[in-house]
Amino acid sequence: MAILSATKLLFFFSFLFAWDVIIFSSTTAAAYSIGVNYGTVADNLPPPSQVANFLKTKTNIDRVKIFDTNPDILKAFANTGISVTVTVGNGDIPSLAKLPAAQSWIAKNILPHHPETIIRYIAVGNEIQATSDKALIAHLLPAMKALRSALDVANASSIKVTTPHSLGILSTSEPPSTGKFRKGYDKLIYAPILEFHKQTKSPFMVNPYPYFGFAPQTLNYALFKPNGGVFDAATGINYTNMFDAQLDAVYSAMKKLGYEDVEIVVGETGWPSAGDPGQPGVSLENALAFNGNLVKHVNSGKGTPLMPNRTFETYIFALFNENLKESVSERNFGLFKPDLTPVYDVGVLRNEQGMGPATAPPTATAPSGSASGSGKGKWCVAKSEASDAALQANIDYVCSTVVNCRPIQSGGACFNPNNVRSHASYAMNVYYQANGRHDFNCDFNHTGLITSTDPSHEACNYSSDQGEALKLEKSVAACSNVWQMIYYSASCMILIHISLLH
Repeated sequence: MAILSATKLLFFFSFLFAWDVIIFSSTTAAAYSIGVNYGTVADNLPPPSQVANFLKTKTNIDRVKIFDTNPDILKAFANTGISVTVTVGNGDIPSLAKLPAAQSWIAKNILPHHPETIIRYIAVGNEIQATSDKALIAHLLPAMKALRSALDVANASSIKVTTPHSLGILSTSEPPSTGKFRKGYDKLIYAPILEFHKQTKSPFMVNPYPYFGFAPQTLNYALFKPNGGVFDAATGINYTNMFDAQLDAVYSAMKKLGYEDVEIVVGETGWPSAGDPGQPGVSLENALAFNGNLVKHVNSGKGTPLMPNRTFETYIFALFNENLKESVSERNFGLFKPDLTPVYDVGVLRNEQGMGPATAPPTATAPSGSASGSGKGKWCVAKSEASDAALQANIDYVCSTVVNCRPIQSGGACFNPNNVRSHASYAMNVYYQANGRHDFNCDFNHTGLITSTDPSHEACNYSSDQGEALKLEKSVAACSNVWQMIYYSASCMILIHISLLH
């Protein structure tokens, strides 16, 4: 029996080792995932079957949100593993407030596709409060409840019911700690909706758009670029991006009603890549900056200052440029063109390099004998004409992320020369290397310069391997936590086994 027990223990440890290898491999190879809004206000889009196959085979996009219940789209996503959020038309809401009508709607639009197509949410209307239609607002929650009951009766309880809200539901949002719902609507409309979400374990869906909230002086704040931040005196928090501030304003409003534990899902957010001539803030570079930084941010698990350590389910607007929308900017929110080529890549394409912005930061010419400007032989440094104030803002931004800034602190290998320009160049380069060496990662509000000349000096190493080392450090840290859990589990199993032998 002792020999048999030892054999079992050996098998057990072999299993643990193999499992640890699998976990480590999946941790280091993890890719960004994101949802998209699949709008169809266009006359040149590919058929849904082609779209579904493209998303499944060429991208890491694992969920889509549509603005109707198009049966061709729902059929196309069957057995793809990509979940779909469907939408009830605003005009259908009053009729669905009664259970029989809700059951008929579920039978017609959901059951023919469930469960082959993973229907994640039913979005009841879109930004109903923004319509100011009293009949729609009054029937919204009854329709949500009726659809919930109809799903339960049909044994489709895995599908959640929600409704998307614009940030117009807030009467105050700046600073975030003052966030509160519109007076008169807070307890009459939003508290009952939040109670529904709490009881049904469904999310409160909001559509935060920094694009619609920025001013010229807050553009970098809206784009997740280096900036001085916005200080909230009530909490002592300095917000460095508008997206976090908008979500925390919603959270503050929910907390004031006692529903801070309800999950938040971002139903829409995005930035147009083209607009009318002279339209402020609209460019390919800004769209890439916002959506690219957004994808990294929501996948980081960092959360927001008031909701730390959370990963928010997020749907970018939109999948395609839609040529029948009214304005130029509305027609250019897409990540992809109708021919499925990317307008730009925010990190969701599989096994492909990022497309980068239309205009990249300038590249300094390497002198004779220096490293080549391709591949890893690139570094990011501060422009000579950049002001100390701008460079200090870059340092503050970079060092507030996961980047290790100890080398430019007193006693560090890169502390000398002790000036803002030198310290900023080191910090900007580490950020550039750690985030994939994309040109846009060296923009820093036009204060960064890509060079093919290694700026390392004495003991200060600007090696292009810094980024890889930082990624590996984060992966190893994550893996070590998993290994500790496995180690303690194994120890407990051994102790139990020994006690049984005795």
